[in-house]
Amino acid sequence: MKTSKFTVGQVVHHKLFHYRGVVVDVDPEFSLSEEWYQSVARSQPPKDQPWYRVLVDGTNDETYVAERNLELDQESRGIQHPDLHRYFTRMEGGHYVRNQLLN
Repeated sequence: MKTSKFTVGQVVHHKLFHYRGVVVDVDPEFSLSEEWYQSVARSQPPKDQPWYRVLVDGTNDETYVAERNLELDQESRGIQHPDLHRYFTRMEGGHYVRNQLLN
């Protein structure tokens, strides 16, 4: 098992689909069903490396993304997502600050 490259609150960029988003959860390895993996993860990224739940900027979408498909976002602006307030209180120094109610 590998240490995750990104943390909750970091703004990331998807290398293949070119969207920005914020990390809301990190799994040390793939944790969804095999059916989901076969139908959605078409590039077959490694299951034994970190995967991330990401709120997608400018949409209502949340994605589940393998680490190899993400990079740190180079834009220094926030994202727009209706669920952002459920996870974070504000953006500080290019990183979202976690909502204390979540633990």
